[in-house]
Amino acid sequence: MRALVKTAPGPGLELIEVARPTCGAKDVLVEVTHAAVCGTDLHINRWDDWAASTLHPPVTIGHEFVGVVVEAGDQVLHVAVGDRVVGEGHIVCETCRNCRAGDGHLCRNTVGIGIHRDGGFADFIAFPATNAYKVPDSVPDEIAAILDPLGNAVHTALSFDLIGEDVLITGAGPIGQMAAAICRHAGARHVVITDPSPARLATATRMGADLAVSPGEEGLRDAMSTLGMVEGFDVALEMSGQQAALADIVATINHGGHVGLLGLFADPPRVDLTEAIFKGLTIKGIYGREMFDTWYKATAMLESGLDIGAVVSHRLALSEFADAFDLLERGDASKIVLDVRI
Repeated sequence: MRALVKTAPGPGLELIEVARPTCGAKDVLVEVTHAAVCGTDLHINRWDDWAASTLHPPVTIGHEFVGVVVEAGDQVLHVAVGDRVVGEGHIVCETCRNCRAGDGHLCRNTVGIGIHRDGGFADFIAFPATNAYKVPDSVPDEIAAILDPLGNAVHTALSFDLIGEDVLITGAGPIGQMAAAICRHAGARHVVITDPSPARLATATRMGADLAVSPGEEGLRDAMSTLGMVEGFDVALEMSGQQAALADIVATINHGGHVGLLGLFADPPRVDLTEAIFKGLTIKGIYGREMFDTWYKATAMLESGLDIGAVVSHRLALSEFADAFDLLERGDASKIVLDVRI
């Protein structure tokens, strides 16, 4: 079968023929139809410091995918051949304290699909059936393929009460764009998003942001004035991984506000948290999705009218992966979905 593989340390990926994976007693074997490129995949392609310290080639990459179950192990009960499923990309140990307490998303022994083990940029993938999530027929394949990053946005945004609140999102990448749509769908009063890219800001506005502004406290103060806000933002969702964005949040959030941190910082941020202390802020780190409550909430919102279609900017074949990565590296694309069948 074909698979997009990091064959050896160093930049680049190869689409090669590899052996079809076997299906264990507790696994499902899925024929992949669509997969989406994530920022993590860009890091792997570049072979930056994070990738070099995390991956052990050869490994098939890709953790955002949808497909059809073609084989199920003899101990699998809740998934059957013919089911259309996506895969939760974090495989947890099920034995640590957090797993046993129902908080698998906090498992200290998490193994990442497409990072620590073979992923979904391939004709077939095998993974534990407990990580398979059946997709409702109402969710089209290209949206099902991005349920993983949608889950990041859902987990972050719904960590806090949004009804009637004023929300700041820093970072208008695909997850920030989807977060804007979620906040609007969940009843936020005002949604403001920041990003240096005019194209990203335009997409975020289409997806529900009231105002889209370039980063900086002054621009945010102007946005607050335009919207008639006098006290500050109630909720802030940091999705850029930029130190300046975190400083903007601390400067403009209201006393007693809530901050969700999803963006990953290349270097440890240097931010004076004294103001955060005096403001009595609640700050929460977000990693992945709550399994599987986030998945249920994401699909329920899609079925009740949440529209994230605008986040998909390109649809290409798996064989065109190099073009997809180039588009994303140049900043000329938002979310790219690859048709793995061609």
